[in-house]
Amino acid sequence: MEKIILDTNFLMIPFTLKVDIFLEIDRVIIDEYRLYIIDKTIDELDNIIEKQSGKQKQAAKFALELIRKKKISKIKTETNNNDVDHEIISLLEKQDYIIATQDKLLKAKIRELNKKIIVLRQKRYLAVT
Repeated sequence: MEKIILDTNFLMIPFTLKVDIFLEIDRVIIDEYRLYIIDKTIDELDNIIEKQSGKQKQAAKFALELIRKKKISKIKTETNNNDVDHEIISLLEKQDYIIATQDKLLKAKIRELNKKIIVLRQKRYLAVT
């Protein structure tokens, strides 16, 4: 079974770009899979809701609702580091995950580890790289 970690920015795609990431993941992942977020993702979304306004704030609220509705599992991190990207890389060094993200720096680090990434292409569909 594939394990997929959804990054914060990826969870905001359904609201900001009107792309159903869950249908798209079904399309690009042939095997059975399970979706995860890391616990710090909730903190990041809460921070966006608290400090931003407009579309970003609404997208973060929508992302939290998706996490609840889709019953996405949370991975508890063991450090007090609030850097979500660092936590994702730490997890990748220990286990195999597919990371769903749009973050350029994170994608570069994941590629260095030769791990799979799910990305949005042409603001319409997902691809695994």
